[in-house]
Amino acid sequence: METMKKKPIVAVVYNCLMALATATLGAVVLSWPLLAVFVKIQKTNLIVKTTLATVMENYTQLLDYLLLPFNDKLQMSNFPTSSSAARHFYECKLLFELAIIVFVVGLLILIFLKMRKRMSYIYISRTTALIFMILPVIILPFALMNFDEFFIAFHHLLFNNGDWLFNPATDPIINVLTEEFFAGCFATGGIIYELYFSCFILSKKKEL
Repeated sequence: METMKKKPIVAVVYNCLMALATATLGAVVLSWPLLAVFVKIQKTNLIVKTTLATVMENYTQLLDYLLLPFNDKLQMSNFPTSSSAARHFYECKLLFELAIIVFVVGLLILIFLKMRKRMSYIYISRTTALIFMILPVIILPFALMNFDEFFIAFHHLLFNNGDWLFNPATDPIINVLTEEFFAGCFATGGIIYELYFSCFILSKKKEL
C-alpha cells in the first residue's frame, strides 16, 4: 500500500525533472538555427563587423564549451571574452551539465523500466500532465510581452552575481545574442516542455 502511494510522487518528480532537462537541452541545441535566423533578420553581424558564417562558427565554439563535459576552455576565435563573462558562461556550463546528467539518468531509468515492464512507476495521469502544462501556458505570454523584466528576474533567480550583465565593448558576442533571440530560446523551451506533457494527454493507454 505504501509503495502504491509513493509511485505517483516518484512519477511526478521524474517527469518534472525530465521535462525541464529536455526543454533546456532542446532549447540550447535549437538555439543554433534560431540564432542564424535572428542574425539574418536583424543583421546584427554588421554591428560586430563580420559575416553570418563567422558568427555561427563562434557560436558553435561557445555551444561546444557549454555542452561538452571535457571542454574546459572557452575560446571564441573572433570574439574576446572578459573575465566576468567567462565566469558567467562557466556557471551556465554547470547548469547545462546538470541538465545533461538528469536527462541521461532519466533515459537510463526509462530504458530499465521499459525492459522490466514497470513503466507504471513513471506514468502520470492526463490530469496531472494537464496541471503541469497549465502554468507555463499562463506565464509564457506575460513573460514574452515583458521579456526584459522576466529575463532579469530569471537571472536573479539562478545566479547570485551580476556577471550576466555583459558590456558590448568587452564582450561583443552580446551584440548578436539579442533580447529577441533569448525570447525565442525561452519560447522554444516552453514548447518542448508542453510537448513533453502532451504525450501523456494524447496517449490512449491509461497504464503503461
